[in-house]
Amino acid sequence: MDSRVRRWFSPLSMTEESLRDRYDELKQFGLGQADIPFMVQLIENPKYDLPWIDIFHGATDLRTHDLIHILLGRGLLAKDEAFVIGFTMGSTDRVSSQEEALYTFFAKYLYPKSYRFNDEDVRVFKDAVKLGYISDCQPLHRVDYEPLLDLSLAEARRAVGLETDLLRAYYAIERRRYPESPESQRLLD
Repeated sequence: MDSRVRRWFSPLSMTEESLRDRYDELKQFGLGQADIPFMVQLIENPKYDLPWIDIFHGATDLRTHDLIHILLGRGLLAKDEAFVIGFTMGSTDRVSSQEEALYTFFAKYLYPKSYRFNDEDVRVFKDAVKLGYISDCQPLHRVDYEPLLDLSLAEARRAVGLETDLLRAYYAIERRRYPESPESQRLLD
């Protein structure tokens, strides 16, 4: 794994940079849509949804997914992915316990090895689904991010209704739960 992938994230304390600047930095080394394994795209990309059926609520294309990483103050490691996917799904207010369990099964057992969730990642995912559900933010997969790109991160987070105090409170819990996890330890700087 590229060391930039391991180190990169936009903490909630980063407020003045624009969403565009952070995204442009990520694009310099991040994956392209074609680099994502087909199994992952099949589950997470809305272009593979069946007509009139959302198997997994909150599916996004890679660009939207990356912008959500930035707004949520998460990096690109496993627990970061689990949180971003879970929070995005939860923000739809439509995820059933069966849908959560089915996604967990795919992410834990059927995804390619480097994309699989371990037990801790699954717990972060499930916590994030609940947190997204209780949040008053907009459904993150439906946000038009284009007008937000030149806003500061603080303004963009406010525009979509993200409660940074709610995120910080959870990040403190995650940090205590997973003392050996680099992504959990760097959340609050």
